[in-house]
Amino acid sequence: MRPSNSLIALGMGTVLAASAAASVPVQAAPIASPQSTRSADTHTHEQLASSEAASANAIAQNEPEPTPEPALENEPEPTPEPALENEPEPEPTPESAPENEAEPSPEPEPAEVPPSAETSPQDSPSETAAPETVSPEIPTSETTPTATTTNEPAPEYLNPDPNPLSFPTTPEEVQIVGTQPITLKQAIELAIRNSRSLQQSRLELERAQASLRQAEAANLPTLGVVGNVTFNAQENATSPLSTTGDTEFDVTTSDSTTLNGTVEANYNLFTAGQRSSAIAAARGQARFQQLQVEADTEQLILDVTNNYYDLQQADEQVRITQASLTEAQRSLRDAQALERAGVGTRFDVLQSEVDVANAQQDLTQQISQQEIARRQIVQQLSLSQAVDITAADPIEVAGLWDLNLEDTIVLSFKNRAELEQQLVQREISKRNRRQALAQLEPQVNLRTTYGLRRTLDSSTSPFFEGFLSTFTAAVGVTWDIFDGGSARAQADQQEANIAIAENQFASNREQIRFLVEQAYSTLRSSFDNIQVTSRAVVLATESLRLARLRFQAGVGTQSDVLQQQTALTQAEVNRLTAILNYNRALASLRRQVSNYPDGALAETP
Repeated sequence: MRPSNSLIALGMGTVLAASAAASVPVQAAPIASPQSTRSADTHTHEQLASSEAASANAIAQNEPEPTPEPALENEPEPTPEPALENEPEPEPTPESAPENEAEPSPEPEPAEVPPSAETSPQDSPSETAAPETVSPEIPTSETTPTATTTNEPAPEYLNPDPNPLSFPTTPEEVQIVGTQPITLKQAIELAIRNSRSLQQSRLELERAQASLRQAEAANLPTLGVVGNVTFNAQENATSPLSTTGDTEFDVTTSDSTTLNGTVEANYNLFTAGQRSSAIAAARGQARFQQLQVEADTEQLILDVTNNYYDLQQADEQVRITQASLTEAQRSLRDAQALERAGVGTRFDVLQSEVDVANAQQDLTQQISQQEIARRQIVQQLSLSQAVDITAADPIEVAGLWDLNLEDTIVLSFKNRAELEQQLVQREISKRNRRQALAQLEPQVNLRTTYGLRRTLDSSTSPFFEGFLSTFTAAVGVTWDIFDGGSARAQADQQEANIAIAENQFASNREQIRFLVEQAYSTLRSSFDNIQVTSRAVVLATESLRLARLRFQAGVGTQSDVLQQQTALTQAEVNRLTAILNYNRALASLRRQVSNYPDGALAETP
C-alpha cells in the first residue's frame, strides 16, 4: 500500500534524526551478554580492554570516546537500564520527557526524535518504522536543508576562457593548481552559465528568431533604386546626292552622356496563403526552439545534480574505505599483540594482513573513482583548465515531495516542454502543408517603376538639359496550373510529419509517466531504506565494539571482528546509497514536472 503524504512527512523526522545520529556521539544502552556462565576473570578482562576498544571505535566512526554527556542537544539522556537481548526498550512518551528539555520552537528540528528510537541497539525494527513516534510538526515547505543553502555566487576564477577557440599549448596551462569546494546551487549556476550544449541551444534559438524576422519581411514591399551614367558614341555614314554618278559617303560621329535613375517597387498582393503560412511556420519554429532551451536547461540541472551526488558518493566512499582500513589496521595490531602474548595464532595475524591489503586496494580504487567524478563534473560545468572542485554540501536528505503520484503525473503532463514541442511541431507541419498547396493557386504581384533621365552632354546641338521622367505600373498574375505533382508531394510529406508529431506526443507522454512512476517508487523505497540503514549502522557499530571486546578478552575470534568490520562498512555504504538514491529520485521528480515548484523559467512551458 502506498504511504500517504502525511506519513512521508511524519517519517522524515526519523530520517533526518537518523542521519544526524551518525555525526554525533551515540550512547548505546548496555547489552547484557547471553553467556551467563562467563567467568569472573573473563569479565574483568573485558572491563580492562573496554577503554582501548572504545577509543578505536571512536576513531573508526569519527566519534569521541563515550562520555556521560547526552548524545544530542535538547534530547533526553537514554537510561542505561539492563535489558535482555532482543527485548525492545520502551520509548519515552511526551509525558515522561525530562523537565529540562528545550521548549519547541515555531519550526522544530527533526532531532526531537528520542535517542532510544534510533540509537539504542535494543529497539525492535517495528519501532523505527512507526511514524507515529515522530513529531508531526516538521515543515514540509523546505525543499533543501539550511546547511546547503547559500546565496554566494560561484567564484569568478572558475569560469573558462571566454574565447571558445583557445586551447592550452604548454603543460603549465593544464596543471591543476587549486581545489574549490562548491555547493549544488553554485554548480547549477555555473552549468547554466557555461554549458556548451546549452549555449548551442540558445544560438539555435537566435537563428530561429532571425528566420522569423526574415519571413515577416514578406509583409512589406520591396523597394529598389538603380542609377547609372551612360556614355554613348556612334558613327553615322551618309551619302549625298551626286550629279556625276559617283557615290561618296560622309562619316560623322555623334556622342552623348546621359544620367538615368529608376526606382522600382514590388509587392505580392495575393499569395493564396503562402506568405501567412510561411510566417506562422517560422513563428512556430522559434517557439519550438524556445521550448528546447527550457527542456535543455531542465535536463542540464538534472544531469548536474546527479553528477554532484556522484561526487558526494565518491567522497563518502573514500571516507568509509579509509575508516575500514583504519579498523583493519587496528585488528592487525590486536592480532599481533595477542600472538606476542602467546594467546593468539599466526593464522589470525595472516588473516588480518590479508584484510588490510584488501582495504588498501579498495581505498586506492575509491580514490581513483573520486578523481574521475571530480573531473567529470568539471568537464560538464566547462570550468577553468587549472582548477578542481569538491562537494561542499553535506550528504543529507535534500527535501520532501509533497504531492501524491497521481497529482505528480498530471502536473508533469501540464508542465513538460517536450509535450508542447510536439504540438508546436504539428502546427508547423500544418502550415508547411498549406504553403505547399498554395503553389498551385494564382499569385498576384504589383510592380511600379519611376525613372528620371537627363542628357549631360551631346555632340549634337541643341539638346535638352533638363530631366525627363517615366512611370510604369503593372499588375501581374502567375498561376502554375501543372507542376508535375511536386506541390502535392510536398503536402503529403507534411501530412506524414503531422502524424509523426502526434505519435511522438503519445510516446513522450507515456515515457514521462513511466519516469514519474519510476522516480516516485524509488523515492518511497529509498525513504524506507534510509530508516533501516541508519539503524543498521548503529547496530553494526555496537556489534563491532562487542566483537573487539570479546576478541581482546580471548573469548572471541578474529573472524568475528573481521566479519563485523565488513558488516559496518556495508551498512555505511547502504545508508549512503539510500540517502543519495532518495535525493536522485527527488531530483528526477522535480525534472519530470519541469519548473515546479520554483518556476524559475516560466509559469508554463
